[in-house]
Amino acid sequence: MSNILHKKLGIKINASDVRRLINMDMPGVVRKAVIAASLLLVFGFFTEVIAQPLPPRPVIITVNSSQPLAFGAFTPGAAGGTVTVTPDGGTRSSSGTVILLNMGMIYTPAMFYVKANPGTVISLLSGPPSTITGSNGGTLTLQPDGTWPASPFVTTVPYQQQTTVLVGGTLTVGTIAANPPGSYSGTIDVTFVQE
Repeated sequence: MSNILHKKLGIKINASDVRRLINMDMPGVVRKAVIAASLLLVFGFFTEVIAQPLPPRPVIITVNSSQPLAFGAFTPGAAGGTVTVTPDGGTRSSSGTVILLNMGMIYTPAMFYVKANPGTVISLLSGPPSTITGSNGGTLTLQPDGTWPASPFVTTVPYQQQTTVLVGGTLTVGTIAANPPGSYSGTIDVTFVQE
């Protein structure tokens, strides 16, 4: 590469030219500046700048849903409140008068399997709050809330392997009259964006 640049610029520098510059009779500061400029000119062409390589084309992302977002069993109490499942899957909490019940019903974050080329940056966008309807009437409001790994994230495994992405959420619960006991279900909108 340095030979090509030297030919295009019409510059020829050899060791005897550098020695002549060093031995010239000039003030110390000027001499040091000339030596530094000469060395920079010679060795500057050997510097190679490397950037992150572009991802393979075409960029392909595959997302498959593996597990639904579930909040387990709870009762709204007198005034209602919220139930939150964290994206790490280990925590369920409530606010207001909502009481969490341990009746064997599981609570889990939504789980997605993502396949993408290594180095692909992916962000998750959640849609507006979803309305969840009950089997005995009533509605709840569900807002997807938080991801693991945190969004945006970079895929690190080969395309043949998958990255697990967990999405938590917060369920807004009304009073017992507005939300009678039963099974509530619905859908959430989550968009995976390749950046």
